[in-house]
Amino acid sequence: MRCFSPLTLLPPSPLPGLLLRHSTLGEAIMYVFAGMYGPVSTIGAGNAILIIFQLFMAGLIIITLDELMTKGYGLGSGISLFIATNSCENIIWKAFSPTTLNTGSGPEFEGAVVAFFHFIITKSNKVSALRSAFGRENLPNLSQLLATVLVFCLVVYFQGWRVDLQIKYQKYRGQQASYPIKLFYTSNMPVILQSAMVSNVYFLSNMLSTKYPANVLFRLLGTWDQTTHKPTWGLAWLVTAPESLWDCLVMPHKTIFYVVFTILTCAWFSTLWIEISGSSPKDVARQLRDGGMVIKGHRDTSTVQHLQRYIPVAAGFGGACIGALTVIADFLGAIGSGTGILLAVTIIYQYYEMFTKEGAQNMMIE
Repeated sequence: MRCFSPLTLLPPSPLPGLLLRHSTLGEAIMYVFAGMYGPVSTIGAGNAILIIFQLFMAGLIIITLDELMTKGYGLGSGISLFIATNSCENIIWKAFSPTTLNTGSGPEFEGAVVAFFHFIITKSNKVSALRSAFGRENLPNLSQLLATVLVFCLVVYFQGWRVDLQIKYQKYRGQQASYPIKLFYTSNMPVILQSAMVSNVYFLSNMLSTKYPANVLFRLLGTWDQTTHKPTWGLAWLVTAPESLWDCLVMPHKTIFYVVFTILTCAWFSTLWIEISGSSPKDVARQLRDGGMVIKGHRDTSTVQHLQRYIPVAAGFGGACIGALTVIADFLGAIGSGTGILLAVTIIYQYYEMFTKEGAQNMMIE
């Protein structure tokens, strides 16, 4: 029995390569002149040009490598691979980094695992050593590492939730296949779009609050601490994840807003994406019809109605689940952001499925 996947890692971008490169240069210029790296008058015109050049070249390299991947020189999408690699690098570094930093109570290793063994060996009070290893605040600790592993396992577990619709070929009797409708039907796209929207809110609020600090409307969008580069009030502050469970208890209104906002936006983006990406019930029914297939036990005319019972529900509920997992990861203090962990896990799991499928096809050929 064959199995058809409804989505690939990331669909090829519909924008021409030239337009992507121009937009990369435009965003680099906007970020620098908006003050994201400090006022241009402070960093100097020469440094501003160098930063723009660096951002543009980095974007150019990523776009080029992604085009190579999507044109058949690799598996999946290059951008997806870069996202997963960056998140995994962040986790591995914060777990095993040998760098030492002075936190005020003496030098400590940055890596949580390395620091754990260092505390156990050097401290005579083992209880204090365990407390430092699991609960230190200024550097990564084992509690955050365990939370990361927990979220990883949860995402992998939910990846297996799906409904298999049995389909059959109209021209060839006896041949059947299955069309899986997964809980994460739209994969990692909801959290990507939600993260992009929040990043734009940060960008606009930081730029406008810096240039027009007295404007009340712009202050509602967000005010920023220019020393820590963190939002302190407004919409940008509300959509920022609390830094700890204590912050959740101290600021319950902000926590509730963040939870509801993240879950609802992920669900909305997920339902919107099935219409944009060509994976809605009508699109899937047309694909099955073009392939000479029909859902077992249903006529071709009723395929759309049958798919309507599953796909929108899977998209909306799956997007809400992705948003909820992102919130859980942020609240538990997992290493890296909840968004980054969700993206890394879903991408790695999709690559695992792709390698499994390639191996099965090679075995059938042999």
